[in-house]
Amino acid sequence: MKDPRFSRLAEQICGYCVHVQPGEHVNLRCADIPDAMVVELIRAVRARGGYPHVDLSHALVSRELSRDAAPEQWALDGRYRMQRAEDMQVHICLYGDHNSFETSDVPAESMSIVSKALSPVSNFTCNKRRWTVLAWPTPSMAQAAGMSTEAFEDFYFRCCLADYGRLARAMKKLQARMEATDAVRIVGPGTDLHFSIKGMRAIPCAGECNVPDGEVYTAPLRESVHGTLAYNAPSIYHGIPFDGVRFRFEKGRIVEAHCNGRDEALNKILDTDEGARYIGEFALGVNPYVLEPMRDILFDEKIAGSFHFTPGQCYDEAPNGNSSDIHWDLVCIQRADHGGGEIYFDGELIRKDGLFLDPDLADLNPAS
Repeated sequence: MKDPRFSRLAEQICGYCVHVQPGEHVNLRCADIPDAMVVELIRAVRARGGYPHVDLSHALVSRELSRDAAPEQWALDGRYRMQRAEDMQVHICLYGDHNSFETSDVPAESMSIVSKALSPVSNFTCNKRRWTVLAWPTPSMAQAAGMSTEAFEDFYFRCCLADYGRLARAMKKLQARMEATDAVRIVGPGTDLHFSIKGMRAIPCAGECNVPDGEVYTAPLRESVHGTLAYNAPSIYHGIPFDGVRFRFEKGRIVEAHCNGRDEALNKILDTDEGARYIGEFALGVNPYVLEPMRDILFDEKIAGSFHFTPGQCYDEAPNGNSSDIHWDLVCIQRADHGGGEIYFDGELIRKDGLFLDPDLADLNPAS
């Protein structure tokens, strides 16, 4: 029997998220998700008058292509994907994460070749086209979340089919506060960080691009970041697990980087290019349904009471001039059950232990 939530999700993606219009070409990039969901997406695109184009991939195949990667091979693949990206008006990406560590044994040099070839495609898609990206619920993700497969599926669809319109209205008030702010200070265990967001746009994200969603992001002025930052949410990058990442900043640049047992791998990523040691995004997570990390950034960066501070490429919507082949969302949860912490805007305590203190922002607190 078909799960009715598949069609509901496909309708929400094509309608609310990317607003498929008649005559538009829609790229459906699907990696390791059920055929039944691909079919529902095709039908949802057609129902809105669009033309679906399907691009299927599989993690095992992608891993093998990445091993011993040749620059000539990936340069051609990058040009092919860029042409496809340009030809489409809308991009929808769904991926099923059956093994988060699938590429952990691919050499870092090979992953760098792949990243350099594909990052222009990703940047073009994110900044020049309408798009959305979703993880698909798998037993692997359920295990990472410490849940049964059935319970995780219920959690997944509850998050993805949430009332993002209500969340959007609440986030507009936070957007206004951020856009009126100059100096930001963040304090917590291992963290005392200072930077400026003066004059930067703040962008509320309420289910249009990421699903699940729930963040308001901006970027620090590139050279304004000073101090120390200790992230407490586990992360995966290029298939390698990183726990306990810690940075020290001087004049915006990461001058010290440590991670429990993986300092060499961490610094190799940060040495990808000059921009990798500067921050391209600062965001506050506010999704009331997402509370615990599970090594999937689409979920973890939205955790209520969290923030992420991202080494690498900035977004065109909130540009601070930083350019890089990487964009690595690293997350710190500041709720009391994760060690607590404080965020100040121009000296005013805005959020303490993950809870906004301003009554105008209370709708963004997890218990609301």
